[in-house]
Amino acid sequence: LAAGWGSGVITVWATSPGSCELVQSTAYCTSRRLSSVPGNLQGDTEELLLDDNTIRVLGNASLLSYHQLQHLSLPRNRLELIEPGAFLSSQGLHVLSLADNLLFTNYSLTAAALSALPALRTLDLAGNHLTEDMVSVLIWNLSSLESLSMARNIIMRLDSSIFMNLTQLLELNLEKNYIFEVDQAFGGLQRLQKLNIAYNYLPCVVEFGLTQLRVLNISNNVLEWFLALESDDFFELEVLDLSHNHLLFFPVLPRQSKLHSLLLKDNEMSFYQRLPNGTSLLDVTVQFLLIDGNSTSVTTVSLWDEISHSNLSSLRLLDMSQNQIWYLPEDFLAQMPSLTYLKLNQNCLEMFHLSERDPLAVLMELDLSQNSLMELKLEVGATDILPNLHLFNLSTNRLKVLPPGIFTYTRKITTVDLSHNRVDLCPQPAVASKVESVPCVDIRDVKTLTHLSLASCGLRGLGGQPFRGTPLMHLDLSDNHQALSGDLRWLQDLALTLQVLSLRNTSLSSTVVDFSAFNSLVRLDLSRNSLTVFPTSLGVLKLHSLDLRDNCLPALPLDIAQSPLGKSLREVYLSRNPYNCCTLGWWDSLQWVEGLHVPDGQEVTCRYASHMLSPRALPKPVQQSCLWQTANLALFYLVLALPTCLTLLVAFTVTFLTLKQKVLKMLKSQYGVSSPY
Repeated sequence: LAAGWGSGVITVWATSPGSCELVQSTAYCTSRRLSSVPGNLQGDTEELLLDDNTIRVLGNASLLSYHQLQHLSLPRNRLELIEPGAFLSSQGLHVLSLADNLLFTNYSLTAAALSALPALRTLDLAGNHLTEDMVSVLIWNLSSLESLSMARNIIMRLDSSIFMNLTQLLELNLEKNYIFEVDQAFGGLQRLQKLNIAYNYLPCVVEFGLTQLRVLNISNNVLEWFLALESDDFFELEVLDLSHNHLLFFPVLPRQSKLHSLLLKDNEMSFYQRLPNGTSLLDVTVQFLLIDGNSTSVTTVSLWDEISHSNLSSLRLLDMSQNQIWYLPEDFLAQMPSLTYLKLNQNCLEMFHLSERDPLAVLMELDLSQNSLMELKLEVGATDILPNLHLFNLSTNRLKVLPPGIFTYTRKITTVDLSHNRVDLCPQPAVASKVESVPCVDIRDVKTLTHLSLASCGLRGLGGQPFRGTPLMHLDLSDNHQALSGDLRWLQDLALTLQVLSLRNTSLSSTVVDFSAFNSLVRLDLSRNSLTVFPTSLGVLKLHSLDLRDNCLPALPLDIAQSPLGKSLREVYLSRNPYNCCTLGWWDSLQWVEGLHVPDGQEVTCRYASHMLSPRALPKPVQQSCLWQTANLALFYLVLALPTCLTLLVAFTVTFLTLKQKVLKMLKSQYGVSSPY
């Protein structure tokens, strides 16, 4: 018996005879290979968790000992039958999870057992191979239910009778079935707030009128239309997820609602008020023929005008990415004064117009990446555009220039992604006007900008001071093969602020690199370059992460582990370099650096003769050969030096003996000392 505590509450647990762990009033019996419910647990058990066992039958006597049971969990067993009297002693049960079992086999008897639970609030029947007829029988008498999951079954059609008695239901999950038709099935669920019908086969939603619903998820169906009821009734709808469908048009939304999140990702939407050939469809309408039993009706909808009747003033998130949108209708964004996040990436936009009519005053993130943008147009004289924008993603377009002074309006901009465009950076004002006339992007003196990506922009030989006055902390210059044709002096304005720098695949060579001034760097990517020598200037930096993959390095410095760099490194990538197997002292020293991780260590190889070997397990013959090579090299130098030394010694001796008498006479005549001979 042991005692533990947290937040001032004492917890006691023990191992029971039935191999279950008891923690206060909860019995943990998961994954114990139990074929029946243990009968010798504490009588005051309130929560019994039997997940992942092999129980086939919940018998009339299975729960007799647990009169206070409130939560019973039996997912992923082999449950085929719950006998009618199984819950008679546990009528206070609130939560029952029966997911991923085989309840379709005896569903009528199981239904009789469930009907004896007057207080049941949450029921999970997911993954039981249930049809709509079986579901109707199982839940017929469960009027107390507040949450029901029927996910991952084989339901195909829902009619008005199936949920008729669930008057207290708040949440319903029907995802991953085969539902292709819903006929007034939710009309009686007056308290329903969350409905999930994702991953089914619904072709359309027309006359949507669930005014009390707050969250509706119909993603991953085959919807081509979504038409809300033409009514002035107020809808409580806050979140609508229609992503991953086949919507052809912007959905016709309720006229009055609380909608703050609208997800339309991965559809086939476009706007048709005007076509690429100049044709206007302003007055063109579409007629829907609705057939309900023996009655038919026709609904007429304008392709655009109907949307303007919806009140979108509370919308904060709009995701229309991965569609076929090539323009936005006039004043489309003006209807969304609260819009904070706008995603239009992966569309067909060729131009995006920023005007004071669509000020997007509170917009914080704008994603226009992966379009065909050739122009970002700014209204002449506009002074209040995107004043709260933090993130601006323009990656993967066809931009060559941005509107002059655009970043003077975005007063809170922190992150800009211009990667995969053909842009140049403006040089300093002192450069000749002839050069200044070349289209370029000016990011100088943007005081709030900290993250900038210029990957694969075709930058060439940057000069001047393109980053003057901009306190960048993260800079990505990867895949610009000519950007570093000179030196790194044009980066000096960032020496004090830059923390993350990517120079991947920039044709970097050891001769032009000096990083010693960048004392704030913590992450540096030098992969896929032409480094043949480890840059000595890196040794004084205190990097946390360094990427040296795909270079031409034969070795790293022997003292790297003792340098400031080696002591600060926490992560280093080293693979795909032609290391010499006989000069791996640096590798051995790195293995002893505490806290250093080499994520690609298994991929690091070294070269010996024509073989590629792992430095982690060099064969003994190779190690011995390397020792001999080292010893032979020293002997070779000794053999080379010895004849030279002997020759010099002999020459000195002969010269001394030849000139000995002359030297002595000269000394005698100079100092007047008598000679002994």
